Amino acid sequence: MWVRRRERESERRPSLPLLFSLCFSLIMSEAAGGKLASVDFEIFGHVQGVCFRMYTEQEGLRLGLVGWVKNTHSGTVLGQVQGPADLVEEMKVWLSKEGSPSSRITRASFSNQRSINKLELSGFNTRF
Repeated sequence: MWVRRRERESERRPSLPLLFSLCFSLIMSEAAGGKLASVDFEIFGHVQGVCFRMYTEQEGLRLGLVGWVKNTHSGTVLGQVQGPADLVEEMKVWLSKEGSPSSRITRASFSNQRSINKLELSGFNTRF
């Protein structure tokens, strides 16, 4: 019983390469002048029921960003991303043009983009 519970707990923890990637991104950001950015997004099209949130979370973590993502009642996907400004821009392109393999993005709306002095969130998760 203890071993199984321990295995399940470790499955929820981010991997060491993922944590290294996040730390590396933040260190590089500070070396580049510490330019951090935050942006809210809403993605339109066929973006629910196609693992869009899961892929968004994975891409955000791969880039070393923090944020959240959730489905809306109107059929869109809403979220926020924070991190080094250049990586936030890269995530915006991914959200606009790529998304999950089965998604069909018709429009991406970005708002409240701003420079921040420090990250206001931690991790990248799906909200319900």
